[in-house]
Amino acid sequence: MNSTRVKLAISTASSSSLISPIRKVVKIRGLPLVNRQAIAMASSLSPVSKFDPKNMEFRYLGPTGLKVSVFSLGGWMTYGKHVTGNPVTECLKAAWDHGINYFDTAESYFKGESEIAMGQALKELDWPREEYVISTKIFFGTGRQEPNCRGLSKKHIVEGLKQSLKRLQLDYVDIVFAHRMDPNVPMREIVEGFTQVIRNLNFAYYWGTSEWTAAQIQEATAIAEKYNLIAPVVEQPQYNMFARERFENEYAPLYSSFSYGTTIWSPLNYGILTGKYNDGIPEDSRFAKEGEFFKDTISRLRSPEGQEKIEKVRKLTAIAERLGTTMSALALAWCAKNKNVTTVILGATKVEQLVENCKALEVIPKLTDEVMNEIEGVLQNKPEVKQHIWTQR
Repeated sequence: MNSTRVKLAISTASSSSLISPIRKVVKIRGLPLVNRQAIAMASSLSPVSKFDPKNMEFRYLGPTGLKVSVFSLGGWMTYGKHVTGNPVTECLKAAWDHGINYFDTAESYFKGESEIAMGQALKELDWPREEYVISTKIFFGTGRQEPNCRGLSKKHIVEGLKQSLKRLQLDYVDIVFAHRMDPNVPMREIVEGFTQVIRNLNFAYYWGTSEWTAAQIQEATAIAEKYNLIAPVVEQPQYNMFARERFENEYAPLYSSFSYGTTIWSPLNYGILTGKYNDGIPEDSRFAKEGEFFKDTISRLRSPEGQEKIEKVRKLTAIAERLGTTMSALALAWCAKNKNVTTVILGATKVEQLVENCKALEVIPKLTDEVMNEIEGVLQNKPEVKQHIWTQR
C-alpha cells in the first residue's frame, strides 16, 4: 500500500476520535486497508468472558473433549409451568454464579414451554454462547396430534429439533438426546437422523440416549461404526441411592468399552432423599402439586416398602448431620462420587434451593471409603455387577 492511500484515508476523518483507530489499523502490515479495519473492529467486538468456574469440578462428556460441570441445572417439572418469567432467569444466573455451565431441557417438558422459558432466560442473561452447554431431547413431541410430530423418524429428529431451537432462540444445542428408544423405527434410520442434524445441519455437536437399554446403545454404536455415521456418546438415566441397578450393573460395559458419559436425573429420587416426605406430603411439595403424575410413586411411598425407604432416609440424615451437611447435599454428593457420573442434573424452583444443593460440592471429599461403606450399610441395595456378553446385530 502506498503512502498516498493511507494519507487519504486519514484525511477523511473529521475528528481525532476517528483518526486514532485508523492509525492503529495501518500498523497491521501486509493486508489491504479495508481488511485491517475489519480486524480492528472484530477485535473490539470480542465478547468478554462472563463465566467464573469458582470451585466447580468439570468432567469430560464421555469420550468427547466437551467439559461439563459435575452439577448442572435442568428444567423438568419446573421451568415453564410452576416457575416462569424472572424466577427462571434468577435460577439460571444463580447456577452460573456457582460455576455451573450445563443446562438441560426437552421438547416435551410442559409441551415446549420449558424450552421457551429457558430460552428467554438465556437471551436475557446474554452469556457468550461458547461459554455454556445446553441440551434438549427429542421423542415425545409437544402434544400435537399429527403422527410425525413425535418419535424418532428421521423427519421428527430433524423437524423436532428445528422447532426446539426456535423455542430456545438458539442456532444449535450442544447435545441432543433421543428421549426414549423408538421400537417402530429401524436403528439405522435413528442413527442417520442424528448424524444428519450434527454433520449436515449443524443443529448440534453430539447426540445421546435417555433410558435406552445397554444393548440398544451398543447396537446404535455398531451401526454408526459400520456405516460411517455418528455414534451416541452419553446416556441420561435415572440414578440415585434408591435407583441403582441399571446404572451400576446394566450400563457397566458401556463405561469400559465406550467411555460412555452420563447426565443423571432425579438424584434425589423425586425429593424422597431430601427427607421432606418423612412425615407426610407437604402442601408445597412436588408430590402435592403434581399428585396425578406421581400417584403411583405416592402409593408406593405409603406402602411398607416405601416406609422402609423413609426409615433409611432418617438413618442417612444422621450421617449427613455428622458430616456437617444436609440430607440433600449428601445424596447429591453420593451420586457425584461415582466416577461414571458425568454430571448430576439439579432441579430448583428457588434460588435458595439451588444454592443449598450446590453445597454438595463441598461434601464429595468427605465421602471417604469408611463413610461410603457406612452408607452402603444403610442402603443394603448395592447391585451385583455381572459379566455381560454382547452380540452385534
